[in-house]
Amino acid sequence: MNLQKGLYPKMQGIKNMRTKTITLTLKFPLDVFSALKKNPEEFSEEMRMAAAAKWYEMGIISQEKAAEIAGLCREDFLTSLSRFKVSPFQYSVNEILHEAGYE
Repeated sequence: MNLQKGLYPKMQGIKNMRTKTITLTLKFPLDVFSALKKNPEEFSEEMRMAAAAKWYEMGIISQEKAAEIAGLCREDFLTSLSRFKVSPFQYSVNEILHEAGYE
């Protein structure tokens, strides 16, 4: 993802959102990129989305924070969850039954 001056270009509805950022450097074997058929930039975007989806699925972070980590607007993040077989609805069966008034 091409982030410029801390702006998230895909985040809609929030104009001129400036965020302090930090750059992480990770080392990977060169054959990882060819195995996944991704260049380093695509791999980086995919890794951000995968981490955000997993942390969201585990209930560690909110949808909003996950979308921010993925560098997407919330709507695009929720749409992208299906690629990782993660439901946008993070409720247990008991929570759903309680909300519906069955418990």
